[in-house]
Amino acid sequence: MLNVDKLIIGFDNALRTLLAPAATLRPIPGKDLPENELSEIEKRKSAALMRINHVGEVCAQALYQGQALTARNEQVRQALDQAAREETEHLAWTENRIVELGGHKSFLNPLWYGGSFALGLVAGALGDRWNLGFLAETERQVEAHLADHLQQLPHQDVRSRAIVSQMKVDEACHATMAVSYGGGPLPVPIKTIMKFSSGIMTRTAYWV
Repeated sequence: MLNVDKLIIGFDNALRTLLAPAATLRPIPGKDLPENELSEIEKRKSAALMRINHVGEVCAQALYQGQALTARNEQVRQALDQAAREETEHLAWTENRIVELGGHKSFLNPLWYGGSFALGLVAGALGDRWNLGFLAETERQVEAHLADHLQQLPHQDVRSRAIVSQMKVDEACHATMAVSYGGGPLPVPIKTIMKFSSGIMTRTAYWV
């Protein structure tokens, strides 16, 4: 059961995710690499792809926070909190790169956050096995999206590529973590719905 303190913390986390600049303890991947010249078309494409990745991290923050609020096992809750802190770094990396490319964050971030937070609450309420299974499948799908972005990003945009590459490694670790803590496989229809919803989000975030 949720208590008032947890709800206040959740609200504070939402405000920080949506309004405050994200912080990172690790150096931004590729920060020391050269800023190679990109055409305007290439810049817009890179910025759009990094905007999608930033939206993904906003959703990850909301999902983890919702799941942690309703997780029943304290060890699982701590693991979710740790993963959320690492996702905050991804938030900072993508936000910084969007600025460097002259792009903008998604105007629909509050909507993405709210929907993902609600999913996290539901997943957590179903029990830790389904909670962690949902998390593992989410991370696998995110990892696939990042692999696709590595194919789409301009080859000379080495800074964006370095960020996406490290994010891909981290997401794979989060999926492995979720399974190691007891996450079970999701039914195929649920996976299909998740992919469909993710597709809508990515197509929208590319432009808005």
